[in-house]
Amino acid sequence: MHLRPLGPDDIDLICRHRESMFRDSGRSEAVIAAMAAPFRAWLAPKLADGRYFGWAVRTDDGRDVAGLGMMEIDWPPHPAHPLDGRRGYILNVYVEPEARRRGLARMLMAEATAEAKRRGLSFMILHATDEGRPLYESLGWADTAEMALIIDGAVG
Repeated sequence: MHLRPLGPDDIDLICRHRESMFRDSGRSEAVIAAMAAPFRAWLAPKLADGRYFGWAVRTDDGRDVAGLGMMEIDWPPHPAHPLDGRRGYILNVYVEPEARRRGLARMLMAEATAEAKRRGLSFMILHATDEGRPLYESLGWADTAEMALIIDGAVG
């Protein structure tokens, strides 16, 4: 198995992994279906111009069984990164069920951390599923005090 960079031709893989990730975390099929087309429309230009980047794990027989997306996002200097107006954002980490417990997510996270260092990023964030949380904690990631509010009736 080896890492390979994601490119514009990987849009179907990324979308499939994202939907599977949310399905595995208990999201309803209705919510996943509602998100599918808007996510694809959001992703396509960012994947094409490099604002969304990442890696897939490919098996020796040419199957992509895991993936991770990453973005460098504009964020005001903050106590966690007082000298930098950017953050690394990890998203869409997914390992297909038959390939789990082989260190693939750990390999993807190591590459993402190395990329953050190459870019001079001093802070990264992600939203962890319950299944992913032990891995992230073992890699030194810490819980934050983030909260969220969903605005009912907002037009998006």
